[in-house]
Formats: sequence, structure tokens, C-alpha cells
Amino acid sequence: MILRRDFLLKGAAGISAAFLAACDSRGPKGAEKLLRYAERKNESLERALYRHSAEDVTLQGALPAGDKLPAYFISKTVPIWNEAERGKWTLEVSGLVDKPVRLSLDDLLKLPRKSARVNHYCVEGWTAVETWTGCPLREIASLVGVKREAHYVDFQSFDDGYHESWDIESALHPQTVVAYGLDGKMLGPAHGAPARVYSPVKLGYKNTKYLTKIVFMPVRNGGYWSDMGYEWYGGT
Repeated sequence: MILRRDFLLKGAAGISAAFLAACDSRGPKGAEKLLRYAERKNESLERALYRHSAEDVTLQGALPAGDKLPAYFISKTVPIWNEAERGKWTLEVSGLVDKPVRLSLDDLLKLPRKSARVNHYCVEGWTAVETWTGCPLREIASLVGVKREAHYVDFQSFDDGYHESWDIESALHPQTVVAYGLDGKMLGPAHGAPARVYSPVKLGYKNTKYLTKIVFMPVRNGGYWSDMGYEWYGGT
């Protein structure tokens, strides 16, 4: 059986060969143009292979990464929500919705929850197996009443303005959650507390930590890494 990731890697190999040829024959501008073309083609391929009902399958016998899951943030130090300085933490859900809301952590804990032991894929090439617990984003979407015009979702944080926007299909995948638990414990500051978005259908950098806002939008809104040249779609 050919795995989806293997199929994408084989396609990427062909694109890489063309990219190297462009570097030799057309210089930096030609290479950049081809790179953007390749990204669009890759996104089209990933969207074609995406299955909304398909859930990530963790291989039997895979060992969990536990505390070895690296902590990534863009602030100079680990971002910590200081209630004394900022007030009580809330998650604002707004944009193209019928009923915008602000959810406290207690509110989130009262909503339907889901736990899943899934693969975490980093763009750098490493993987980990973790159990994430949280409220499926589709439950929150149902709560606020997302409008038809919403085709994208922007996840914003208090990590020095970090954000990433997604296609709405991936955002509403059954395994996409607003996570507040990791490996049976409440999420810690190093991994995005009080809450973060998590989904095995997206690469690690797309899973915004330290959430403060979820905004449903008519157009994509880029992202911290995608604005610097990383693939916007970022699917696994």
C-alpha cells in the first residue's frame, strides 16, 4: 500500500529536480517563480488526497515522545498567560459567524471532548506520537454558527503575534481540536497552555499554540511561517 505521505514525497522529488534545473538555467528569479508554482501544485495535490472522514492511524507499537516533544515559540521566553496583568484568559471565536463567543477555560472543559493518540509531524522531518485532548473545533463551529462565506480559519495567539490560517475543511476535520490536554495532563506553558489548536492533518508549525482568537474568514490570512516562505497549506 502506498501511504499518502510517501506519494507526496515522490512528487516532491520530481519538483526538486525541476527546481535545481531552474536554479542553474534561470537564476534566482526563475527559481523563485518555479518554487511558487510547485507550492500551488503541491497544495492542489494535498487537497485532492485529503479525505474529511479519514482519521490519522498511529502504528501499533509506536512509542510516545512524552516530555521529549520539543517546545517551539517565537517569544524570547516561554509565553505564559499572566492573569494579574492580562485578566482572565478567554478564547474569542468570531468573524463570519452568527453568534460570536468568548470561552473561558472552564467553558471549554464543559464542551464535548475528544482524546486521540496520533502522529505529530514536523516540517524538519521528525515525528512523535502523543495523546491530545480537547474540544473538536467542529463542536465550537456548531456553537457559533459558521456562515457559508467562511472558507478559511485564522488561529491567533499571544505568542508575540504568532498566527496561522487554515482551509476550513482541515479546520473542521474530526481530529482537529482546541487542545487543553497532552498525554493525560493539562497542557503546560511549554506546549501552548492554556489552549492550542491541534490536528494530525497539519504539520507542526500550522498548529498554533497559546490561542486567543479563532476567526472564520472569507479569504486566507497567511501565517507567521507561511509569510516567510513556508508552504501555506502545510498538510501531512
